[in-house]
Amino acid sequence: MRRLSRPRVPTDLRRSLLSSPARMFVTLFVVVDLAGAAVLMLPVAHAEGDGLTFVEALFTSTTSLAVCGLSVIGIGSELTVFGAIVVAVLIQLGGIGIMTAASVLGVVVIHRFGLRMQLGVQAETRALRVGDVRGIVGRVVRTSLVCEAVLALILVPRMWLGYGIPPRDAVYSGLFHAVSAFNNAGLSLYDQSMTRFSGDPFLLFPVAIATILGGLGFPVLLEVSRHLPRPHAWTLHTKLTVTTTLLLFLAGIAAITALEWTNPATLGPMTSSDKLVNGAFHGIMPRSGGFNTLDVGAMDQSTLLVTVMLMFVGNGSAGTAGGIKVATLAVIFLVVWAEIRGHPSVHVFGRRLSRGVIRQSLSLLFLSMTVVVASTVALLVATEFRLDRVLFEVVSASGVVGLSTGITADLPSAAQLLLVVLMLAGRIGPITFASALALREHTRRYDLPESRPIIG
Repeated sequence: MRRLSRPRVPTDLRRSLLSSPARMFVTLFVVVDLAGAAVLMLPVAHAEGDGLTFVEALFTSTTSLAVCGLSVIGIGSELTVFGAIVVAVLIQLGGIGIMTAASVLGVVVIHRFGLRMQLGVQAETRALRVGDVRGIVGRVVRTSLVCEAVLALILVPRMWLGYGIPPRDAVYSGLFHAVSAFNNAGLSLYDQSMTRFSGDPFLLFPVAIATILGGLGFPVLLEVSRHLPRPHAWTLHTKLTVTTTLLLFLAGIAAITALEWTNPATLGPMTSSDKLVNGAFHGIMPRSGGFNTLDVGAMDQSTLLVTVMLMFVGNGSAGTAGGIKVATLAVIFLVVWAEIRGHPSVHVFGRRLSRGVIRQSLSLLFLSMTVVVASTVALLVATEFRLDRVLFEVVSASGVVGLSTGITADLPSAAQLLLVVLMLAGRIGPITFASALALREHTRRYDLPESRPIIG
């Protein structure tokens, strides 16, 4: 009797899948995005039963899956409960999927190195064990669901007892905003976002804390939870992320509160306590949170510029936030500081940064700035809006933040499609780019003569 051979996966295909995890991630992301758009186009998802247009559905699906927050429709007013649930599911998939993919890609990168490098990286990171892919997925899902459940338990009674929202609607709204907050989506069931809760620290601060936790990144959350009383035991990545995050939060809160303190269209007419609460909230949200309690379009030009800078940076790696990430900013600052002091290498927290990390950080910064500049020029040509409005919109999309000066729905379809591309690039770009650089790193067997051009 002839023995049947077991079917084998073609070597080239298997090699391609193993060597291109970023390509697999991008493909899956686009497929889910298009599927979400198709569902949102169904009449059952639209309040008036007509269904959304393709551009509206694609934009809404992308902003949900990319956990951005920009919107061309009213989520609570133009979508049915079914449509809003679809949006919440896309947000959840986007948040958990991004965190999982970023962590898994980090493990894949570790596997590409030799055994000695694997052991060195494992000893340094500790948060991600080599080969622990299944464990990563389980811990990310559990962390997300627990944080969202805790936030919902705070929001629901506050909305019900504090604002007279019927219990059923409070549960619906609390669950939706809990998912949106932890995943840094910034999408709200209310057309004016969180303005109806302006000045309420018992509701706004839990939302802000959830966005911070979701934006820090899973490796940081895991390590801090394990070694909270012993910061000296944290890895270099966690130390850089937590330190830079705290500094940027304090700077953002102080700057935005001070700049808007007397603005009659925002904080000006409020009491001092409401000013402090709303100022703190808006100092945190540009880091990828996306909610607002003030009219962003009425803010001072200086405030908009500060907000743009915060949106461009974002928050932690392997989290739900966008931007170039705080670790990238920290590395670039340390490089500049070392150059100013004349040091040949970069040292921080008792460690020396590798040249590869420095190259990746500079490359990511340059590419991100190029994308922002090119997209801003394109939108200025295609629309009649001012530079400050267009730049704000572009950085909000590419940094997947979701704050807007109010021009998103008024943009032509071509401009909205450009924002769709920016949201996709902003969500998957930093992850895939950083992992691709690490995966493509090769050792040269020879080098060329050194030469120095004139700099500056």
